[in-house]
Amino acid sequence: MNAPNPTPAVLPPRVQSLLAATTLCALTGLAVWFVAAGGLGGGLVHHDAPPPATARFTVNVNAAGAAELAQLPGLGPATAQRIIDHRLTHGPFTSLDGLLDVPGIGPATLARMRPHLRPIPGREEAP
Repeated sequence: MNAPNPTPAVLPPRVQSLLAATTLCALTGLAVWFVAAGGLGGGLVHHDAPPPATARFTVNVNAAGAAELAQLPGLGPATAQRIIDHRLTHGPFTSLDGLLDVPGIGPATLARMRPHLRPIPGREEAP
């Protein structure tokens, strides 16, 4: 009579090798991701102190409403409404420099607004 096998194999040896190779690939992938994300030296963001958001927005001056225009630097609700009134009276702006014709907008105000204004299609804008 043969003695029973005291420790039967849970997985066949071939499956064990495949499982070990898969685990090694997964761990290698995680290590590569961790290094690409900045590792211990940076890149990862602490959840209690995230960096300030720097969202950049742009506005189409010929289609924007008063609420959108009022968010531009140097503009308030009154100047935003003057832009809309000028647009309704004289038609759409043909260039961003046409905003200088709106009362209350000078070269300094236009310079602050310019990074947030979309170029007018069909016209080349001078920087």
